[in-house]
Amino acid sequence: MPRGLGRFWACLMAACVLTPAVAWGQAIAVRDDLQQELRLSQPPRRVVSLLPALTESVCALGQCKRLVGVDRYSNWPASIQSLPRMGGGLDVNLEAVVAQRPDLVLMAVSSPGQQRLRALGVPVLALEPRTHEDVRRNLLTLARVFGLPQRQAHAVWSQVDAAVAAAAQSLPQSLRGQKLYVEVGSGPYGASESSFIGQTLSRLGQVNILSAALGPFPQIQGEFVVRSQPDVIVVSREGRDDLVGRPGWSQLRAVQQGRICALAPAQVDILMRPGPRLAEAAHLLAACLLQSGGAR
Repeated sequence: MPRGLGRFWACLMAACVLTPAVAWGQAIAVRDDLQQELRLSQPPRRVVSLLPALTESVCALGQCKRLVGVDRYSNWPASIQSLPRMGGGLDVNLEAVVAQRPDLVLMAVSSPGQQRLRALGVPVLALEPRTHEDVRRNLLTLARVFGLPQRQAHAVWSQVDAAVAAAAQSLPQSLRGQKLYVEVGSGPYGASESSFIGQTLSRLGQVNILSAALGPFPQIQGEFVVRSQPDVIVVSREGRDDLVGRPGWSQLRAVQQGRICALAPAQVDILMRPGPRLAEAAHLLAACLLQSGGAR
């Protein structure tokens, strides 16, 4: 873990331990990202989270103890490892969800099954963070749902934001203004300027070769990357193995000079989750840039 980031998580987890008592008699009313109103007579005691970023946000607010089930991809923090798995993505196991008798289910906007759960009387909150601002807003929404003071969510976000700024400050001027290509999936798919990953790159002083006009995570043509000549390529370890075999990619200076950041699966998880570990993702990218060198 990068120096300074350990202190960040220690501080954040300490804040979670000191979470004020939840006001159980307090009625809740919030709107989700589908503009559906959620009304609860009291903060939920049994929560199922079906999106890793939301699982991590719940725990960053000190409410891991409310979780009674998660999707198959949620794997942080360690305390949730033993929780029942409810499928994930497009194959949510609704029967397993209902069997846990949740008084709240957290889902992505794009997740199926929301209407069926609501028809069964299960409260659903659909949140899908796509930007840094969404992460902040979701923390505030979840704090309201759990009957927590808004200042607690603000404190979590302030620590995340400050740690991202610290990651940016760790980079020398010689490593700013580089052109980066971040691959997020086979196809290939990349992270553009408008994605939360793109926002992190911008804060690190980097130039994304994929413009916001392409959408957050566009499928791209390999020729486009070749023409763009990125200074650094960020890809999974599995994806790195086939880079040279792609038409024209052996001509990329980043490939020829070995300026490739190949991320382990756990690191890919950190990078791809728009939640409280944005700071860890920023430090991960900063370390990658420092290791890849290329001072100009």
